Amino acid sequence: MQALIDVILPVFMVVAAGYAVVWRGWMSNEGVEALMKFAQNFAIPTMLFLALARLDLGNIFEWRLLVSFYAGAVAGFVAGLLGARFLFGREWEDSVAVGFVCLFSNSVLLGLPISERAYGAASLSANYAIIALHGPFCYAVGIMAMEGVRARGGGLLKTLGRVVKGLSANPLVIGIGLGVLVNLTGLPLPQVFMDGADLLARAGLPTALFGLGGVLYRYRPEGDLKLIAYAVVMSLLLHPMVTWGMGRALAVEPSAFRSAVVTASMAPGVNAYLFANMYGRAKRVAASTVLMATLLCILTAWGWMTALG
Repeated sequence: MQALIDVILPVFMVVAAGYAVVWRGWMSNEGVEALMKFAQNFAIPTMLFLALARLDLGNIFEWRLLVSFYAGAVAGFVAGLLGARFLFGREWEDSVAVGFVCLFSNSVLLGLPISERAYGAASLSANYAIIALHGPFCYAVGIMAMEGVRARGGGLLKTLGRVVKGLSANPLVIGIGLGVLVNLTGLPLPQVFMDGADLLARAGLPTALFGLGGVLYRYRPEGDLKLIAYAVVMSLLLHPMVTWGMGRALAVEPSAFRSAVVTASMAPGVNAYLFANMYGRAKRVAASTVLMATLLCILTAWGWMTALG
């Protein structure tokens, strides 16, 4: 119970505050979008840049950690894909979009602040290792699956080219890439620059959590409730269960194991809806799953953290 009160509820209180402010009309949708743009395009990329620039990269990219986390992610994707197709009779394209929802946990906006409050900032190196690969890996899986089921000749290579181009312009990927570059080259940066970057980075997570609440206000559940419930279960239970099992089997170091399981247990991120919107498939299911899973994550994250001890 103490973990729920001290660690999880403060994070979700910030999300709830953003939700309430938009619900009451005290902030417009445009204002929320501006907040999210600041957080996702500037503050959080700066935070990731600083983290990757300062970490011991040889130690954080530990294959057992990454295999454990991404085995759970792929298991969620396959279960979401096949469940949507064979249990709920959805078209293959819709099923891929549902699979992506079960693949993409909110590793940044929820995973980082909850892990930091629970285990301290010094424990986040494993989180950063997961985040560095998260977007490229998940989008590669989703795009290849979607284009595969569409089976339109050369469409796969063309679409993958667009994805690579899009990722290369993604602020989060740029922040991670620049941080790795500074780390590997040992490039000295002026202290005044680092101090300013630290100030900007500290604004990232609180702003993003508040903005996330405003974004979620738009995602009201409508129809497809059984499929939404199925996707929520795959996201909040199956992904962390597989990560837990693989982590134990591969003897992942305890601190990294905690970070992997907590990150795997997070609700799907807004990118899950963006992927569905990009293809115009299962958008209502994706949006509603993001909302419902984020609400239920308060309890399920507490349960996983209690099990971790």
